[in-house]
Amino acid sequence: MTSREAYILLNLIPGVGPISVRAMVDTLGDPAMLFNAGRERLQTVNGIGVTLARRIAEAPRQYSVDAELRRADETGVRVTTPADDDYPPPLRNIHDPPLALYMRGAWTETDRHAVAVVGSRRMTRYGNEMAERFARGLARCGFSVVSGLARGIDTVAHRASLDAGGRTLAVLGGALDRLYPPENAGLATAAAAHGAVISEFPFGREPDKTTFPMRNRLISGLSRGVLVIEAGLTSGALISAHQAIDQGRSVFAVPGRIDSPASHGTHALIKKGACLVETIDDILEEFGELFPSQTGKNKATQNEPSAPRPELNAEETALLTALAEDECLDVDSLARMTELAPGTVNARLVGLELKRLVRMTPGRMVELIR
Repeated sequence: MTSREAYILLNLIPGVGPISVRAMVDTLGDPAMLFNAGRERLQTVNGIGVTLARRIAEAPRQYSVDAELRRADETGVRVTTPADDDYPPPLRNIHDPPLALYMRGAWTETDRHAVAVVGSRRMTRYGNEMAERFARGLARCGFSVVSGLARGIDTVAHRASLDAGGRTLAVLGGALDRLYPPENAGLATAAAAHGAVISEFPFGREPDKTTFPMRNRLISGLSRGVLVIEAGLTSGALISAHQAIDQGRSVFAVPGRIDSPASHGTHALIKKGACLVETIDDILEEFGELFPSQTGKNKATQNEPSAPRPELNAEETALLTALAEDECLDVDSLARMTELAPGTVNARLVGLELKRLVRMTPGRMVELIR
């Protein structure tokens, strides 16, 4: 069994998730070795009890990776795992990267510049207008738009980005063969043709109240930042925003009417420090000079001087100074050396990467670009 097959098989087992698999791999080695370890040895891993150890040991007899992959081939779906080269790099460094991704369409390098647009399923007319305006503007600026294909803001965001000729990534709260809501089937087909429809759930998994919060961490994980258009105090869009903060992504919020319950969640985010957004320029300013080659100015060739160094704030300067000594450091070391909070370090590193001054490498390592 290969590592790729092992990840797919582990993803088929109820109760097995990214964190428990990481614990087992750290203790026992390659994921393929887990199925030969035996129940007693599996139970030596912290968090792996009798039930989970039994499920893993019995999995090769209960589940068929070959059957799952045949079904994927028959339906035009690519299954990718952390063992594959086409696994989306932004997800490799989140706390709980999915064991397998089922994709119709494809993640491409251009999707490194992605912003999530999320909000209420029961949007107001104002929310509809703002979602369309910002998604269209992001697409025209070269961003891929990420959302969850749900009713309301998500649907408007996907459609607006496609109408503007952009790419969109739709992350589902259930399996690809259990599309929800069903009326968005046509939108999902368009998204796959100009981006990707993505799920971490194996075929047959129905969406439920537990799958949507899991889905939300992928929406934020695939994105440079999360823009919340409209959200009540209990909206699932707030989960994406909070996970974005944990993942070191930027969080933006569009203010609404103070007497509208649909805006109470977005206003709460702004009070907690989310960037208040009024125009697309507010987002572009946060990310700096994303696409200098598209501005028509300062186009450098090998025989021309390079473009001017982008402006840096004090925190970004401190991080570059620390990297100048070692050239490659992990995020925790950078936080200690600069005495900046880990969340601040992650947020500033996103900006520095977008300015082409650093690059993120596997293992949460940061490398200075000379």
